[in-house]
Amino acid sequence: MRALAHPVRIALLEALTREGPLTATEAADLLGESPANCSFHLRTLARYGFVEEAPGAAGRARPWRRVSLGQSFSDFQPDPATSAAAQLLSGMATERSFQRISTYARTMGSFAPQWREAAFADDVLVYLTADELATIGEEILQILTRYDGRTLDRENRPPGSQPVQLAAFGTPLPPTPSGN
Repeated sequence: MRALAHPVRIALLEALTREGPLTATEAADLLGESPANCSFHLRTLARYGFVEEAPGAAGRARPWRRVSLGQSFSDFQPDPATSAAAQLLSGMATERSFQRISTYARTMGSFAPQWREAAFADDVLVYLTADELATIGEEILQILTRYDGRTLDRENRPPGSQPVQLAAFGTPLPPTPSGN
């Protein structure tokens, strides 16, 4: 988790997800970082098994690719340092999601009408038990990951598809003074 809890590494994983295999120089161009910085972070991600050299790498032009799509972890770990890293990573992911939602809200006029009509944001307040919340989280994850096979393999992407962020949050709220 500590390996992931860095904005450049998160951006690199996303770039590899969207673009496919990239060299450090190609990634640097996409991210506005230096090739040396991207190379360092790619090697760090490789050390922890998140990326690997893509087949056909030769010489200095070594493309990297993601090993798998997504990671799952609990924010609370027995080790305090690992727990802090997990909470930092979770916070970064949440901030990144909200940043994207905000960017879309500011730029939605630049999207084709069918994309504007398809986009959604739902927010509801319900009363649940912890078990019910966990069940909903599992069900939503099944929906969110239904189209994973298209992400890393461009051949599986239907014509007209484009990257879409799907995010869902289910968090308990503090009680009001009356206990509700």
